[in-house]
Parts: sequence; C-alpha cells; structure tokens
Amino acid sequence: MEPQIRYTTTPDGASIAWGEAGEGPDLLFCNAPPFTHVQEQFAINGAFYGTLASYFRVILFDARGIGMSERDVVDVSRDTVLIDAKAVIEAAKLDQFVIVADMNMFASWTAIQLALTSPERVTHLVFDSPFQNVRELADTPYGRTGLALAEADWTVYVQTVMRILMGWDAATSDWVDKLAQAVTGWADPSVGRQYVRNMETLDLSDQLAGVRQPTLVLRNDPNNIPARCCQRFAARIPGAQFRQYSDPTYAQMAELIRDFVLGSPSSDTRASSAVRTVLFTDLVGHTEMMSRLGDDRGRDVLREHERITREVLKANGGTEVKTMGDGFMASFGSVTRAVECAVALQRAFAEREGEPLNVRVGLNAGEPIEEDGDLFGATVILASRIAAKADGGEILVADTVRGLCSGKGFLFADRGDFVAKGFEEPVRVYEVSWRHTTVS
Repeated sequence: MEPQIRYTTTPDGASIAWGEAGEGPDLLFCNAPPFTHVQEQFAINGAFYGTLASYFRVILFDARGIGMSERDVVDVSRDTVLIDAKAVIEAAKLDQFVIVADMNMFASWTAIQLALTSPERVTHLVFDSPFQNVRELADTPYGRTGLALAEADWTVYVQTVMRILMGWDAATSDWVDKLAQAVTGWADPSVGRQYVRNMETLDLSDQLAGVRQPTLVLRNDPNNIPARCCQRFAARIPGAQFRQYSDPTYAQMAELIRDFVLGSPSSDTRASSAVRTVLFTDLVGHTEMMSRLGDDRGRDVLREHERITREVLKANGGTEVKTMGDGFMASFGSVTRAVECAVALQRAFAEREGEPLNVRVGLNAGEPIEEDGDLFGATVILASRIAAKADGGEILVADTVRGLCSGKGFLFADRGDFVAKGFEEPVRVYEVSWRHTTVS
C-alpha cells in the first residue's frame, strides 16, 4: 500500500512531509526520530502499516531534518518535533484521533504532550516498548549503543541499533538488513546526532501520571527493551493496560491496536467513537414471583415492569437496546441523563402499588461497539457485571460514571472494589443514594 504524501509548513517555516493511508478513525503514528521515512517505511513494513490502514486512517510524518521532510535544518529538539506534529495534526484535520508512539523517547514524549495539552482530541494512546529515560537501559545492549558510537560512526551506530532493536533471528535477517541499510540514509549524520543527544536528556517519569486517556503499553519480545521498563512505564499511567507479543515483523502489533481501540477481532466491525453510558436492569426474584403468582398474573406484573421501564427510558432520552425477559439493556449519550433515568426508575418502582418490583440497576460508561443496533465490548460486559452486584432497589455505577457526574447533585456511597468475571483489574463501584438525591 502506497501512502499519499503531502506537505505542510510549520509556523517557523519548516516543510514537513506527511502521509496518509486507509479509511476509518484517525490514527496518528508518532515515529522514532531520526529513524523515519514516510514512504520507505510503508515499503519496508507493508504488513504492519497495511493492516493498520485496513481499520484506520493512518497518518505518519517525518520530523524536520529526516526522511522526506526539509533536510536543510540547523537545530532540532523535542520542541521542534512537537511543532512538526501539531502542524501535521492541523493539516490532516485531526479532530479526534488515536496516537501510536514507536519505541523511541521522542515519539513517547510527543504523544504524552499532545495527550496532556489536547485531552479532548486524543482518544487513545498506544506505546510500543516504551521506557522513561535512557538510564533505565544502561545495562542493555541498546543502552550501551549510545551517543559515543553515534559521534564516532553514524552508519555503524544506525545499523547496530536496528539489529539490536529488531533482533538477530536468522529467519528475519534479510528484513533487518534491508531496514538497517535504508535507515542509514534517512537522516544526515549531523542531524541524527542532534536527535540522539536530545533523546538522552529526556525523562518522562514525572508526566505519565497526568495521562487520562485509555492507554495500551505493548512490549515486543524480539527487541531488547526489557519488560521491566515497559511495565514501569505502564504502572505510572492510571488504568493503563500492558500486553506482550512476539512478532519480528510487527504485524501482530497492528492487530492488538485494532482490538484495543475498536474492541473487536472482526474486520467488518467498527466501533462508535462516541462515549456512551450503558444501563442494565434486572428484576430480582422473577422466577419465584412467577411460581407464586402463576403464569397469567405473573405475566401481568412483568408487562407492568416493562411499561414503566420503557416510559422512564423515553422520558430520559434512553435508547432501549434489548430486553432479556426480566431486565433491560439501554444506552445514553449523556452520563447525567443515564443516572437520572436510573433514579427515576427506582422511584417509579418504589411508588407503584401492588406486587413489589425489586429491580437492580448497573451503569458503566465507555466506547462500546455498535453493530446491527446492538452494543458489544468490555464497556457493556462490565455494566452487566456491575448490575449483578447490586441488590433489589439499588443502583451501582462504575467509578468512571461517578467521576463524569461530579457536581451534578447525585449522592454516592463507596461500595469498594471487586474483580469482575473476565477482567483482570479490580473495579471500584459506587451506590447512588437515589432516595436522598436532589436530582428530579
């Protein structure tokens, strides 16, 4: 697949090359200065970029002094890389986008700055084999291949770095040779050395805790970035996921990115980019009630339960996704309206005369997958698990929902953490004190 190459000019006058390929949600790939060349990277690793481009609109760029961008530059630094990235974001008209950062301090630093300064635009972050500073690599082959070698012989430095990072596996030696030979010419030695000097001064450790986007940290087994470095990196980002994979061609990395952002292994499925709140209800004691009342009377009570639920959903802007006989699944574009609906449901059931209707409600917010009018994915599953934790007459919500409802007049009681089935990390849930809330 050939990218469409375009150019843009930064505010300080540098000409920056950028390329795009594919259709779908926007994905900005922060490459690894000085080892980038928009056109040749596609040619060398077509399996990786081609897979990404089958799910996303992939945007790559060469920072100044590198690849197809303006090569006649005097100074380069982390600040110029950020300027170049912002120019490409505007030229490509990226309103909301995913960032993938390659195994490089500049790439990681740029991704973090964009995430911190434009949280409303950056939806997800993916880091491949990241580390916080080069000091972490002091006892590794990559760490020992440092500035001294770059200053002494740029060609040897580049080829050594490529072999160390990509691995020495004989099965991929031809590919590594091809990459190493190509990369040597992607930057003039004087510019390349500047990037290496600047990279050795970067330290990301104090900035990672500020990241709030969903984050995936990957570590590829064939390269020599120690797993401990990637794990420490992930541990500093709230809620970050960590995954290891093993693929010298990096094609598997594209699949992991797809699954993380789109949430489905199907190439025909696309996730909605909008955040939705998913609500589940469940009528407690349904089986016992049907046995006690009999089929006809029990079915009348169920119809009353369905009528109330549908009326309250409609009044609060909810969309009924499906009914499961004794419960409902619904979605909302507003987290506030979703919690208001949950409160209204419990009040309506409590005020109803006759056979008691003890309903439990659970809510979670995220980016579910939408297909044929149904919703799927981790957001939906967790909402169901949270509903199952509630007792009759209770509303339980994920911490995400509570945070998004801050200052809206709801009262929450901390119910602690639990490990939901199918999830590795514990989830903190809160009970909505609907009898005392001021929300009408």
